[in-house]
Amino acid sequence: MDVQDEDQAGRRSRFEFPHRARGPLRIILSRLTLAFGFIVLGTVVVFLGRSGYRDSTGHPLGLLTSFYYSAVTLTTIGYGDVVPASDTARIVNTLVITPLRLGFLLVLVGTTISALTERTRAEWREQTWRNKVRQHTVMVGYGTKGRAAVATLRTRGTLPREIVVVDVSAAAVGEANRHGLVGIVGDGTRSDVLERAELGKAGHVLIATASDDTAVLAALTARRMNATAVITASVARAENVVLLREGGADNVITSSETAGHLLGVASLSPAVGTVLEELLSAGLGLEVAERSPKPEEVGQAPRQISEPVLAVVRDGRPLRYSDPRIGAVRADDRLVIAREAPGSHRRAADQDGKN
Repeated sequence: MDVQDEDQAGRRSRFEFPHRARGPLRIILSRLTLAFGFIVLGTVVVFLGRSGYRDSTGHPLGLLTSFYYSAVTLTTIGYGDVVPASDTARIVNTLVITPLRLGFLLVLVGTTISALTERTRAEWREQTWRNKVRQHTVMVGYGTKGRAAVATLRTRGTLPREIVVVDVSAAAVGEANRHGLVGIVGDGTRSDVLERAELGKAGHVLIATASDDTAVLAALTARRMNATAVITASVARAENVVLLREGGADNVITSSETAGHLLGVASLSPAVGTVLEELLSAGLGLEVAERSPKPEEVGQAPRQISEPVLAVVRDGRPLRYSDPRIGAVRADDRLVIAREAPGSHRRAADQDGKN
């Protein structure tokens, strides 16, 4: 990619906030309806006070003439063939018809005003978001793996405003917006795009790009911009795990090999495959979680704790539950446990009711 291509790619990156999309036809029809409503309101006002108006033909004002006067007065300055003659009619024109005329004109030029203010509004929203965001999660790539990762985060309690999606596809970012997420259309390997995602203030970076080489470059860029964030990446081929770890990734998931292992286990033992699927899928019944030990659990061995302990994280290093170095659980340890997913009983009951 030459310098010109890079500049064009940088300009193409843009913020996308969650919003409810309205089609252009719907917007035009709503504004035309509002404008016509102003004319109808003006017609009613003139007709109710018709005795104070003078028609150049000498005929008394009827509903049609009132409608005509309201239409030409709101859309132009009038033609003088129907004029307010009494003081009351002139006061009504000043206090009611004139504001209606101004409102009518504002509705007609509303599209232009909206176009002029849209950029300012978008910049204000972006700046407000930048000032507030801290320790958020940057999701680079919003394909099948990225969507599943975000779904798991949200199931575990992460709020939508704490997740930022970066993807080159406007359609993918649009889908993220529909789920309440902030999105950036752009290349997640470029530092200027990741700067817009405030990666320097992020607590976690998830990389789920379509190709391994893109994942490696994204991890290198992310680590250079943030030395403390936890970077987790997904790759298709196991030989690229070393490259990602050398590039700064803390955790690397090999999707192809992992899927193959699960297939093999499920074929040999379907029950084990079902349990593993529940552990790896959000909200299916079982989940693997990390938590601090409860006060009454401090000093106990992992086997004595009521919830199954899979590992103990001590000084940042995970130790398997059977590792003799664990000894007794400490207050500053972290326990990796298997437990029932929140709400799994209710979902199971609902499923049984459907069956």
